[in-house]
Amino acid sequence: MAAIEHINYIKVPASVVYKALTTQEGLGRVWTTKLNVKPEVGFINEFDFDEDPLTKMKVLELKQDEKIVWECVDSDKEWIGTGISFELSENKKGVTAIVLKHFNWAEVTEFYRWCNYNWAMFLYSLKSYCEEQTGTPYQERKF
Repeated sequence: MAAIEHINYIKVPASVVYKALTTQEGLGRVWTTKLNVKPEVGFINEFDFDEDPLTKMKVLELKQDEKIVWECVDSDKEWIGTGISFELSENKKGVTAIVLKHFNWAEVTEFYRWCNYNWAMFLYSLKSYCEEQTGTPYQERKF
């Protein structure tokens, strides 16, 4: 099984990053403006990227200001059954390290490589939103 892993450092407390990753407002400013999410274990978050089917992520784990885990239950066929985790750790200076993992890929494909790039752009959008209140959701991207 293949996995995508990225790390980034965001100059805000972990609580700010956690809120951005678990709320309608935060994910709407970071990933896509068309969504339905709740910070609730068992809830199926829905993300619309103007293609069928909707991307649906079941919330498996929420550990306040530390960890979020989703399982993809519907999306592109290569995503179904994969997991996504966000692990947060804040240092003494209030900077949060975020480790993003997209795991359980069946194989490394062209789509896997394209998603790898897009997860990096997701982390850039998250950093911009948390630090400057200006993310780049899917509908506003030019890259």
